[in-house]
Amino acid sequence: MAELLRLLLRVSEKAANVARVCRQEAPLFELLVQEKTGEDKNKKFVQDFKTLADVVIQEMIKHDVGAQFPELKDFIHGEESNKFENGLGESITVTVRETEEETAALLSTVLDGDRTAAALLATAIHQDLQLVDQAAGSLELPLRPHELGIWIDPIDATSQYIEGREEKVPEGELCTSGLQCALVLIGIYHRATGEPIMGVINQPFAHRESSDQRWRGQHFWGVSCGTISASSLPRPPGHTGRDREPLLVLSASEKQAVKDALSGSRLTYASGAGYKILCVALGLADAYVVSEGSTFKWDSCAPHALLRALGGGVVDLAACLGTCPEDGGHPLELTYHQPRPGCQGAERWANHGGMVAYLEPRRLMGVIGALQGKI
Repeated sequence: MAELLRLLLRVSEKAANVARVCRQEAPLFELLVQEKTGEDKNKKFVQDFKTLADVVIQEMIKHDVGAQFPELKDFIHGEESNKFENGLGESITVTVRETEEETAALLSTVLDGDRTAAALLATAIHQDLQLVDQAAGSLELPLRPHELGIWIDPIDATSQYIEGREEKVPEGELCTSGLQCALVLIGIYHRATGEPIMGVINQPFAHRESSDQRWRGQHFWGVSCGTISASSLPRPPGHTGRDREPLLVLSASEKQAVKDALSGSRLTYASGAGYKILCVALGLADAYVVSEGSTFKWDSCAPHALLRALGGGVVDLAACLGTCPEDGGHPLELTYHQPRPGCQGAERWANHGGMVAYLEPRRLMGVIGALQGKI
């Protein structure tokens, strides 16, 4: 399955490029940031372009993966609906067509005839970009496509992407908000067990070049399958000192009761569920805690696989509080193959029990111990 990993790295780079193009090209940027006001309030596409940027990335990934691996086509799930209504009230399903010209024509109908913007998007969608990663290219896995499913979050932390702020972050510290928090997430799970097996993360706005002021990205990947664990990241150095206060990353909107219970640790805040889990994998935080069902399978699948490859995991917080997991292994981890009974729409795929992402099991135990009986 090295071929699948190579493909996911390529499509993640194409996705990151689409995200950058939408901010760098004036006709697309104007649509991206414009809000509905006055007479424009009936022109639905202007507001919905913010979603369209996500959808074209999602549909591009579906198209490219499905073309090379037809067995996966019906098991590629994404966050976004691909149905839009344009200014004429026409309902349009956005898909990637076989040629750039056909894709541009379809996008033009969504964008009320804005051919310039449609052509720019179509060019980015059909561009053949390569992303070479020698370690990924040589990896062999005992998996077959018909055993797998895919979760896509085309632009995680969309609000940060739209706002477009650039944060200056000292080396070795996480970014609390801004473009750097926006990620492309592609996660592979096992259809039978729901285990996260492979994760590819692309950070389109990792740093800005001083020479041309354009953004450059970076990518990460991890594979955890049976006895095979491999990653683009080295495992962050462990901290053996028991007296070091762990650094926990939360959402700013986290409940006060949770913040109070965890006050024995250092607390910091950041945007984007995927980014916060990535910070744990990078060793920038010891754990990410979220107490409610505000994250979804598409947020967590890819970075969960990366953490597993490094020896960590992502667990269901409510389940852990109810059973007190053992120190070690992968207790009560999130799975990705079954919707929640009795729920509709996106809520079917929410991580309803909250979650804790961790690298070291003792950090997980510290979080569970601090929250036990408090929430």
